[in-house]
Amino acid sequence: MSSGHAKAGSARRGEAGRGARRRLETRTRLVWAARELMARKGIGATSIQEITDTADVGFGSFYNHFPSKEAIAEAVMEDAIESFGDAADQLARTIDDPAEVLAASVRHVLARAAAEEAWGWFLVRTALARGGGLRRGLGKRLARDIAIGAKRQRFRTEDPLATTLAAGGAILAMIAGRLQGEIAADAPERAATVVLKLLGLPPREASQIAHRPLPAIAVPQDSAALRRVPQPLGRANAAGRGRRPTERA
Repeated sequence: MSSGHAKAGSARRGEAGRGARRRLETRTRLVWAARELMARKGIGATSIQEITDTADVGFGSFYNHFPSKEAIAEAVMEDAIESFGDAADQLARTIDDPAEVLAASVRHVLARAAAEEAWGWFLVRTALARGGGLRRGLGKRLARDIAIGAKRQRFRTEDPLATTLAAGGAILAMIAGRLQGEIAADAPERAATVVLKLLGLPPREASQIAHRPLPAIAVPQDSAALRRVPQPLGRANAAGRGRRPTERA
């Protein structure tokens, strides 16, 4: 290959890399703006125009990344769930007993769902509507924690998959019951007790573990992909406010 062709190929690859980075940066800014607005105003009261204005990107750019406002709201929630899961993972660093780790995680999930209803309903809705719940998000972490406890013979499960699915279903049902007002503020402890009993712990021990002082977790205000508030993209985006929906940014 001649040096001219090599340089042309290198230039094309460089341009492709810059384009991918620009697209990622634009998507990151949109999700960040949506999170800020929806946290303050709610999903229903937030418009796509407000999101693009806050993100400082052209209105048409929104549709190159998300088909609707509901889609970006899901991206915001999924990011928040991952951020929460990452924080809950830290429990295993300070607690040795797998049963205590799992109980604390379940209690934190229930407490977070009650405090932030949109987060709780999103968790319930997506878990019931999508397949592969044990391969994503909090479901993946639940399966991992149960497997660790079973390997260390802390949990007794003749059918690990069925037991894990049952535990996940119990947690989702308790979240829904709490959000609908059918279960009182002790829902976190009750859910943890039910899950531990499903995993073979005696009822009294399960209840005792579920009612121990709850270790705090540090959930970052910004999600994993948005730890830093993006800086303005500059004149390119300022000029892009008039872009058509077919643009690629």
